[in-house]
Amino acid sequence: MLPVIYSMSVSLDGFIAGRDGDIGWTVPDEEQFRFHIEQTRSVAAQLCGRRLYQEMLVWESAEQTMSGAAELEFARIWRPIPKVVFSRTLNSVVGNAQLASDDVATDVDRFRDQPGDGVVAIGGAGLAAAAMAEDLIDEYRLFVNPVVLGGGTRYFTPLAESLDLRLVDSRIFRSRVVYLRYVRVR
Repeated sequence: MLPVIYSMSVSLDGFIAGRDGDIGWTVPDEEQFRFHIEQTRSVAAQLCGRRLYQEMLVWESAEQTMSGAAELEFARIWRPIPKVVFSRTLNSVVGNAQLASDDVATDVDRFRDQPGDGVVAIGGAGLAAAAMAEDLIDEYRLFVNPVVLGGGTRYFTPLAESLDLRLVDSRIFRSRVVYLRYVRVR
C-alpha cells in the first residue's frame, strides 16, 4: 500500500493561509524549491481541494509563462501526476485531473492500493481535515515558516481524538524554514 501524506507550508502559529487566503509568504527559495522537486518525483497521485488545484494550474502552462530551469523541471514532473479535485463548485478540470466522484476515503483507497512505489499526496486544509477525521493520513510533512499570521486557515483542524506521531526527518533550510516529517504511530 502506498502511504498517504499531507504536506504543506505552515506558519509558526499553525496556519497554511492568512485571514484573506494569502499564501505569498510560502514562496520557497531555490534550495527549498529543489527539495520540493525531489519530493514531487515520488507522488503517484495527488488529491486536492479546489483552491490548491487552482493555485497549481500555473504549472499547466509553465513553458509559456516561466523560463527557469527548476520551474520547468517541476512542471514536467507535476503535469503527468494523476490528480483528483474535490470541489462543489467546479464543473470541469484540465490537464491530468478529474473531479472527485467518490468520498475521500474511497479515492484514497483507490490510489493507495496501486502497485509500485511512491506516495498519495493530499493537499488543501478542508480535504486534509476530512482525511484526518477518518485517520487516512500516514505522514505529515510540514514546512514551518518563520512567520506568525495570527489567524487564517489552520493546518490541523480540531480532531475528535489525538494523533500519535513520530518525527522521522527534519531539515533547516537557509531561508530559516524548518521541514518536519512525522509518521503516524498506529
